[in-house]
Amino acid sequence: MSYIIQFIYAFLSTLGYSVFFKVPRDSVIKSSLSGAIGWLIYIFSVDLLPSSIARTFLAAITVGFLGEFMAKRFKKPATIFTIPGIIPLVPGAGMYYTMLAIIDRDFNSAADIGTEALFIALAIAIGIIVSSSFSRALINLKPKKHNITI
Repeated sequence: MSYIIQFIYAFLSTLGYSVFFKVPRDSVIKSSLSGAIGWLIYIFSVDLLPSSIARTFLAAITVGFLGEFMAKRFKKPATIFTIPGIIPLVPGAGMYYTMLAIIDRDFNSAADIGTEALFIALAIAIGIIVSSSFSRALINLKPKKHNITI
């Protein structure tokens, strides 16, 4: 039951972000699915990967591949599906707690939490770059049909 609730919350948060940033109407649900699926990958990999950074990287790669797939399938830019899709993965709480620790003058906690939030953000960026590059490399490997007429 918890996975269903997590899926719904991730879907709704991505949906709100998609509407706020004016994603085309026919792509709002698709980009929301991308975010919800990415979040489920993050949740399912808790037992598999002990590091939240590694889980975020895996989920970001998933969102990136979904974005590239949907872009090709629906003939839209991949950013329409990818950028809203990473919203559930963004380490907002980590950034908040970093600032709170700085305000409380707990600099050791601020450094620990802030470093993890920074690495999570880097894992998102690198995951999107890797999946996008890999998808485009696969597209370029496909043999092209040549129409030869005699």
